[in-house]
Amino acid sequence: MRLRIIVLTLLSYFTLNSQTNQNNIDFIDKIYDFALSNGKSYEWLDYLSNQIGGRLSGSINYERSVKWSKDELELLEIDSLWLQPVMVPKWIRGAPEYAHIETSPGNNISVPIAALGGSIATPSIGISANVIEVKSFKELEEIGKDSVSGKIVFFNRPMDVTLINTFEAYSGTVNQRTQGAIQASNLGAIGVIVRSLTTTLDDYPHTGSTYYNGLSLNKRIPAAAISTNGAELLSSMLSLNPEIKFFFRQNSKNLPDVLNYSVIGEIKGSKKPDEIIVVGAHLDSWDVGDGSHDDGAGIVQSMEVIRIFKSLNYTPNRTIRIVLFANEENGLRGGIKYAEVAKFNNENHFFAIESDAGGFTPRGFSFDTSKKEFESLKQLEKYFKNYDISFFRGGSGADIGPLKDGKIILAGLRPDPQRYFDYHHAASDTFDKINKRELELGAAAIASLVYLIDNYKL
Repeated sequence: MRLRIIVLTLLSYFTLNSQTNQNNIDFIDKIYDFALSNGKSYEWLDYLSNQIGGRLSGSINYERSVKWSKDELELLEIDSLWLQPVMVPKWIRGAPEYAHIETSPGNNISVPIAALGGSIATPSIGISANVIEVKSFKELEEIGKDSVSGKIVFFNRPMDVTLINTFEAYSGTVNQRTQGAIQASNLGAIGVIVRSLTTTLDDYPHTGSTYYNGLSLNKRIPAAAISTNGAELLSSMLSLNPEIKFFFRQNSKNLPDVLNYSVIGEIKGSKKPDEIIVVGAHLDSWDVGDGSHDDGAGIVQSMEVIRIFKSLNYTPNRTIRIVLFANEENGLRGGIKYAEVAKFNNENHFFAIESDAGGFTPRGFSFDTSKKEFESLKQLEKYFKNYDISFFRGGSGADIGPLKDGKIILAGLRPDPQRYFDYHHAASDTFDKINKRELELGAAAIASLVYLIDNYKL
């Protein structure tokens, strides 16, 4: 009798498990079918990019993007929608930058530059000086203050093109942009030029933040990015004549912090409403392009997740919350403020995913969690076998990073990374670089993972 009960119990378990598996497969197929045939992400991004444009924190365009995204989410008739206030930096680029290499008195070759975010301006007449080219902070230190003082430091360490993971290559070079001005100023330099962080050779300077980390105002020096073609030219000319001079002029300005908002909405969970699943991206972008890949794609994909669930009449078990974060690019204030408020309100965040790696073909998800938890999550990978999606351990996203507490599962969408840094922080990051199908596949992948997580460990 006992054996019979055990057999029946096992049969019941395997039947139920098989039925659950098939239900998951069927619903994920529905998500993909809907996203690819009735998607709205591309239409949304067209408006965000072409009608609003670059959305630097503290700008009028950022305020317009807040209103637009809130209005669109209201049309989805979700359960709650609100704005979370946060004070953000206000930095203005000013009049277009200009730079040239002076080969001899009166003979100049213009090169493209862009002021780095947070940089001070040059004097109104610009800066002209000899150049010290280095590839590392150690090399700069070895050259010493006597040789660096009064000169422009040129950081020319390229991204490692042999690394298949371009984000790893970016991580290996980004400190020269973020910390280069401090390092050079401490040795008496009067300006900094940084090779653009991209794997391609082009004429687009790639901007991004630079920091002074409390350096006194009188010691701060102007910093700009130079295009990779410009960097190659400058380097080759220095090898022929180390005495050539570089001139640049920029009009950037730092103003007092201003009030901005993150946009937050949610669908309340039916079984575990106090457990929150966050789907997020950052609403701000740099000002040189329209921010289609960084991070307009993530914004509209996150919005599309909510629209898909509403359209398919899916009632979530846990509360699904969309967060369009303010100020990722030059401060991370939105992500930090969100985590602070969540902690103050004693909110229970079960899972958070961020899309901030471009709108290219999705290749997988990276999970920032324990090895044991990841092995459990890895069982969900089978549902993506028809969609070429893989699971692996790694980072998640800058905005959701402050939520990390040892319990929450963090994840990031990982699209194909090979083209991302062609456009990252450059004037070339525009809507025409977006492929509609790739964008929609990314939205479907996120929605599918959120659906599976919503049904995970119930």
